[in-house]
Amino acid sequence: MSTGSVSPRRADTRRNHERILAVAAQALACSGEVSFNAIAKQAEVGVGTVYRHFPTAADLILAVYEREVCQLVEFVPVLLEKRSPEQAFRVWASDHLAHYLITKRGLAKALRAASSSAELPAHAYKSLVDALDTLLKANIAAGTIRPDTSVDTVMRAMAGLLLLSPDEDWKAATESLVDFVWRGMRAD
Repeated sequence: MSTGSVSPRRADTRRNHERILAVAAQALACSGEVSFNAIAKQAEVGVGTVYRHFPTAADLILAVYEREVCQLVEFVPVLLEKRSPEQAFRVWASDHLAHYLITKRGLAKALRAASSSAELPAHAYKSLVDALDTLLKANIAAGTIRPDTSVDTVMRAMAGLLLLSPDEDWKAATESLVDFVWRGMRAD
């Protein structure tokens, strides 16, 4: 047995897990409803496989939520590597965070239902706060925002993105909000 090798069964299990989550995320974004049979069919796995990975709808919904937040957080270092700190903040807030919030309305509905029977993972929210904090610290170091800028205050201001509607020009509204927040924390 070679070190570092992955058994085909284990790799297959990981692929199934990821396919199930991807299909469930798409279903939740559209309708906010979870149908294990429909998810299994679209993911091209048996319904038993879905239940093995996620015994309850709440387990599946929370796993989708964590996956989506993780993907959102993982964009931060990539953006900071490729863009200036100001551009990284603006792109993350406008293109990633706002898009996540506007397209996840069904997920939010499902989370509210699931959270009555299960606790939302606090680390997911903390990950978002940490991602924003990373962006703010990069901007403070670059001298583009005031050093007294608080991650909590900016997070509260960015909560305005939750009020966007997919039925309006949410991209323009997002740009306006992000620009407003930026002007409030910009170094003079």
